[in-house]
Amino acid sequence: MVEKEEPIEGAIKVKLLFFGPLAEKLNQRSIELSLLYGTTINQIIERFDLKSMVSDGLVVALDGDIGVDFDTEVHDSSEIAFLPPVSGG
Repeated sequence: MVEKEEPIEGAIKVKLLFFGPLAEKLNQRSIELSLLYGTTINQIIERFDLKSMVSDGLVVALDGDIGVDFDTEVHDSSEIAFLPPVSGG
């Protein structure tokens, strides 16, 4: 699934980073896209149908700040990393 969009006037540009099984599921490691000002991390989660991963322990980092609240708004040039839960033995 490759996201390609027409530019949105007055929008912000962000970069999404995906790791582990999430990158495999989406068949890509990063996406750059335009979003409306005021978009939250939760709205991005909904857009990419990641809700099931949230209940499994998905962690989000916003500009290097790991574990941010999903109601946090993203800003122009933000980098949002989606980190799958870590399991081990």
